Amino acid sequence: MRMRVKKWAKPELAACPYYVDLPEEKRGKWRSCFAKEAPFYVELGCGKCVATSRMTLDNRDINYLAVDISRNILGVARRNFEAVYGDEPVDNVTLTHFDIMWIDKYLCEADKVERIYISFCNPWNQRPAHYKRRLTHTRQLLQYRHFLVPGAQIYFKTDDDPLFKASLRYFEEAGFRIIYQTEDLHASGFTPNYVSEHEQFFSDQGIKIKFCIAQMEEMKPDTTNAENEGPET
Repeated sequence: MRMRVKKWAKPELAACPYYVDLPEEKRGKWRSCFAKEAPFYVELGCGKCVATSRMTLDNRDINYLAVDISRNILGVARRNFEAVYGDEPVDNVTLTHFDIMWIDKYLCEADKVERIYISFCNPWNQRPAHYKRRLTHTRQLLQYRHFLVPGAQIYFKTDDDPLFKASLRYFEEAGFRIIYQTEDLHASGFTPNYVSEHEQFFSDQGIKIKFCIAQMEEMKPDTTNAENEGPET
C-alpha cells in the first residue's frame, strides 16, 4: 500500500543534517558524509527504520546509509531516528532517496561498502517478467558487486517463500556464498535480530521469517548470465 503524502516530510528532510537530497553527487564520496571513518553499511529499501534506528544506535562504531525511494517514508524514518536517539546526535546515519534499480548511478567502487541489508522487499511474484525487479535478482546483485569490498556480506530477510528460494539461486549465480541460512529466523536463536513493523506483522500471522547471509566471493568464469530467466523452482 502506498503511503499517503506527508506534507511535512520534505521540509523536515530539507532541514535534516543527515539527509542527502542529491545522492548522485555523493557517488564515490559517501564516506565523507560521516564525522569519522568507520565500517560502511547500506540498507536498501529502509522503510520507516523502526528496526534500523535501534540497530544504528546500538552500533555507533558503524556508519549507515539508509535508502528508500519515497521521501514520505524517509520523513517518518527521520522522526524514528530522532525518537530513538533522543539527546544523542544521529551522527552515524545518512538518509537518502533513489531508485535502487539504478544503483550504479549512486554508488561505486570508491564507496567501499562492507554490508548490505535487504529486508522484506517487494517479491514481484505476479509475473516472471517482473522477477528482474527483485532487489536480490542476479542482475541487481551484479550491480552491488561494483561497490562492495571483497568478502562483503548481504543480510536478506523475507516472509516470502518463492522469493527466498529464488534468491538463494540468484546469490549463487552472482558469486555469493551462503554462510548462514534459516527458514525460521525467530526460532533459530540468531542474534541480534532487530524486528521491524513488517517482520512483526508477518510473525504475528504465523508466517515464518526466512533469513540468510550471503558473502561475496570471487566470480567464477562460468557464472550464469543475469539475463537468463530460468524457471523459479
